Amino acid sequence: MHKSTQKTILIVDDTPENIDVLRGILEAHYIIKAATSGRLALKIAFSPKPPDLILLDVMMPEMDGYEVCRQLKSEELTRNIPVIFATAKSDVTDEAFGFSLGARQASQ
Repeated sequence: MHKSTQKTILIVDDTPENIDVLRGILEAHYIIKAATSGRLALKIAFSPKPPDLILLDVMMPEMDGYEVCRQLKSEELTRNIPVIFATAKSDVTDEAFGFSLGARQASQ
């Protein structure tokens, strides 16, 4: 697929190894951007070329994935970007909270 027609995925995880695994799976078909913190994720998402999809870790220091999602969904530029939480949390309450913030899916 030609780079200009490829969709962009932003992978957000504070564990670089997790980013590497996802990048290895996805980079043949998508343009991959990565962030190891919520603040960096927001900076990338609010750029002139925002991602088409965000894979977002929930448990991160400083700013968790829930807060990142809340900020993304509160801004016109980023509110329609699909967010999928990638988390080890399996509690139904956590999943419901993510959906209430606008996430499309939770992946464990």
